[in-house]
Amino acid sequence: MANDHKKFQAIISHCKEYGFIFPSSEIYDGLSAVYDYGQWGSELKKNIKDYWWKSMTQLHENIVGIDAAIFMHPTTWKASGHVDNFSDPMIDNKDSKKRYRVDHLIESFADELEAKGDTEKAKSLLEKMDKLIAASDFNGLKELIENNKIRCSVGGTSNWTDVRQFNLMFSTQLGSVTEEANEIYLRPETAQGIFVNFLNVQKTGRMKIPFGIAQIGKAFRNEIVARQFIFRMREFEQMEMQFFIRPGTQKEWYEFWKKERLKWHLSLGTEKEKYRFHDHVKLAHYADAACDIEYDFPIGFKEVEGIHSRTDFDLRNHQEYSKKKMQYFDNDLDATGKPYGNYIPYVIETSIGLDRMFLLIISNAYAEEDLSTPDKQDSRTVLKIPPILAPVKLGILPLVRKDGLPEIARQIMDDCKNAFRCFYEEKDTIGKRYRRMDAIGTPFCITVDHQTKEDNTVTIRYRDSMKQERIPIHTIKSIVDKQIS
Repeated sequence: MANDHKKFQAIISHCKEYGFIFPSSEIYDGLSAVYDYGQWGSELKKNIKDYWWKSMTQLHENIVGIDAAIFMHPTTWKASGHVDNFSDPMIDNKDSKKRYRVDHLIESFADELEAKGDTEKAKSLLEKMDKLIAASDFNGLKELIENNKIRCSVGGTSNWTDVRQFNLMFSTQLGSVTEEANEIYLRPETAQGIFVNFLNVQKTGRMKIPFGIAQIGKAFRNEIVARQFIFRMREFEQMEMQFFIRPGTQKEWYEFWKKERLKWHLSLGTEKEKYRFHDHVKLAHYADAACDIEYDFPIGFKEVEGIHSRTDFDLRNHQEYSKKKMQYFDNDLDATGKPYGNYIPYVIETSIGLDRMFLLIISNAYAEEDLSTPDKQDSRTVLKIPPILAPVKLGILPLVRKDGLPEIARQIMDDCKNAFRCFYEEKDTIGKRYRRMDAIGTPFCITVDHQTKEDNTVTIRYRDSMKQERIPIHTIKSIVDKQIS
């Protein structure tokens, strides 16, 4: 898909208008790159979490979940490499005041060169950039920008500041008295809470390698350039699973989890053509293989999930810094008939951004449909969210607010609300109420009318096709249950 910024802006407006996402602290003019999830957004977000959690901890017998604290001992982040490595070089344009991550600025320019057919120059530019970043040569990076006459996308000038290092971790103090407080960090990822609990979970759960530990939780990054709605935020949520394996088997498990995770995405009905794998050439300090699952958003292909072969980097470093053994005794027999014995496990990580998955679901579901006929102009905006994830499963709508119809509708509501989320409404015409249900993604609506009093049937309307049919009241729950299971 070519970038469709008009559609992207329409999605952002829709999310606010219909109670999915609000700018945080909006009455005080908001807080940059921080958002609140509204009544339907919080429901959709919870349903995505539940769907992922079940797929990991219920459908895989060798994966369990934990919920680690946000605050961790500060040495954790020294051992993980974040204190020394979790920072980015940035540069500001003096005229426009716009701030850029240096690698993003140069990569965008390289994309322009490639689009013009100058592939070799683009490749050479990126190779020079990688070497300069690896060497922390900030003067060299500025010279590279200036020599190639790279300009600001806003003001069009090349009046740049010096390149500076920008630490991405938020710090705070832990302690009751400021003078005695210790500096700690808001976690920039959830993975380390899993690693430091590796042996706790393994021993108490009697887990046998290979096994995984899953977690859903908040993380915080002081992003240089936080933009594109909820795609890049300073407070976000991750759904991660660390899979502990025998050293030497990482390649096969890496390929296994690539396929398994793409299968999970496709299980939600998204077209396969909208996904692609992007293999990393430049690897993180802990990885020996890595790739992203990218989705074709209205703003182009962007990362939604990462699969990383993290080697034994994390457990080995935590063993070194904590002076506590992080080893596993494997009594399975190797090819020579001897037990594998003690070793530090290798790890395959799957890490999906919950907020990005939320945006993916909304982007894939959002549609503006022209329903006009020769006699009448008509249209609707609909969210074709998979029924299992929809914030509201069933809309219950009495045709009029009299003649005993609301009472029947209320009884249906009472019968169904324990099984799935329902929404009752009796205000406005039935057509307007259908449109409101379409806009929040409700897959089924039940209309109670005067015929209901005669034969105990109602009209069920299907969101995607807008097809309507009569069904007995006693079948409502089973029909909806079947579709959302």
